[in-house]
Amino acid sequence: MAESRSGSASGRRSNPKGRNRAAQGHEPRQTRSQAAAGASGNGEHTGHTSRPNRHRVNLQRADPRRVAFETTMRIDEQDGFSNLLLPKTLSAAQMSGSDAGFVTELVYGTQRWRGLLDAVVTAAAKRGRDDIDPGLLTVLRLGAYQTLFMDVPAHAAVGETVELARRLYGRGRAGFVNAVMRRVSDRDRQEWESLVVSRVPREQTAARLAVRYSHPEWIVNELDAAWRAAGYADDTDALPRMLASDNATPPVTLVARPGLIDMDELIDQLPKRSEYRKGLWSPYALRVHGVNPELLPAVHAGQVGVEDEGSQLAALALAHAPMDADGNGDRPGDGDHGDGDRRWLDMCAGPGGKTALLGALASGRGAVLTANEPSHHRAELVRRNVAGLAEGTVDEVLECDGRQLGERFASTFDRILVDAPCSGLGSLRRRPEARWRKRPEDISSLAEIQRGLLNSALDAVRPGGVVAYVTCSPALGETRRIVDAVISSREDAERLDATAVLARINPDLPLPRTAGDVQLFSHLHDTDQMFISLLRRH
Repeated sequence: MAESRSGSASGRRSNPKGRNRAAQGHEPRQTRSQAAAGASGNGEHTGHTSRPNRHRVNLQRADPRRVAFETTMRIDEQDGFSNLLLPKTLSAAQMSGSDAGFVTELVYGTQRWRGLLDAVVTAAAKRGRDDIDPGLLTVLRLGAYQTLFMDVPAHAAVGETVELARRLYGRGRAGFVNAVMRRVSDRDRQEWESLVVSRVPREQTAARLAVRYSHPEWIVNELDAAWRAAGYADDTDALPRMLASDNATPPVTLVARPGLIDMDELIDQLPKRSEYRKGLWSPYALRVHGVNPELLPAVHAGQVGVEDEGSQLAALALAHAPMDADGNGDRPGDGDHGDGDRRWLDMCAGPGGKTALLGALASGRGAVLTANEPSHHRAELVRRNVAGLAEGTVDEVLECDGRQLGERFASTFDRILVDAPCSGLGSLRRRPEARWRKRPEDISSLAEIQRGLLNSALDAVRPGGVVAYVTCSPALGETRRIVDAVISSREDAERLDATAVLARINPDLPLPRTAGDVQLFSHLHDTDQMFISLLRRH
């Protein structure tokens, strides 16, 4: 149960009406000229390039819906991310309180549910999505989201959306928006959901789920395959619940880095009106609401970071994996781990959240951590993230291709974390717009890099040492199949039982029934969908 800063029990729900459900499809790429293209007075697409006068808006005097429109258009035009663009826009508009909350819900919600929103809007408009000007489509998505998902009266949602269209595009196209929005408001969300799903043949299960829960169909298939391979108890509702969880707002989770700050000290720094509860799985996690982490002294001191519990579990799994072939190894609470556990490596360290936790764990054992991040910008982020660790904990931050480290540091390290670059399908609830940009080929395009990094790590770890292969993705093409391919090509590596290691870290953690790799799922663990595989070199 969540606690307020004063310790009283409290709860909090966001203001969308009812349980999140629905949606489908991906948004076709538009050029900037297409995105600015005008339409005729009745809303017909003409291919003209009359640009609405939106870039000259003074955000300091803009209303929340105008700010939401500006942010959404920039996300789409610049391939930006909501969590990066929205704070800047709110700051420029000098928005806070309820207005900022309204804009945040509208922007994030529209990105999550754009599949269903597009299905509803096109049905109400009686024309295809490509036949609606991209800017007008954004206005209609925002209006439909207010009508179907938020506690905004229908007349207000319709009226304000029409007024926004009038200011941006003129009276003629505002008339088209008015007609569409009135049709949208004639039905509630459940009625629209039933209508648009009913248009998909019953035998096309994945396509129907894609419509209902606002994911591209290929991602639905990837998540389904990942669940079936994960080894958990049978659950016929797992896939719908997994898709629904992608549309929920994720918690803000802090990590109290061990040896630097304890949990009570962190809680004492929280604002008085904030809410918190200790982590579900990690002993160092604190889930918070009403907290700006950047304002916490412990964050500035490097004692605390923002890190999902799935990521924390990945670092903990490596730290507690048994190193010796007889299985006698590290367990939570063990003391000195001997001279054979002194050099650790984070091979793909940027931006450094897991690196800092791993460094804190290493420091507690007298071990030294080396970090590597090929991107200079991200390497600088790593350096900032580990600045709060005890001097000498991190010996250096390299800027190399991780695939070269196996030869450079052959048989050197005792423990290596490979948080491999991946599609990021495991963090869609944090970056909702990403689901509309990803493509199936994104999975296969990274496979060679992922195999190369894991092979390099197995070359760099000493015999008897362990490697954790981790991705923020459940897709089999970048998780189990990568590990299978590497192990089958080598005679000096074996898979460890990650389920047993994680069970020792937290016996309450839901885990697969079968020994081996662990795939975390948002609907089951309320974490990012991290994949954790542990390997030991002979």
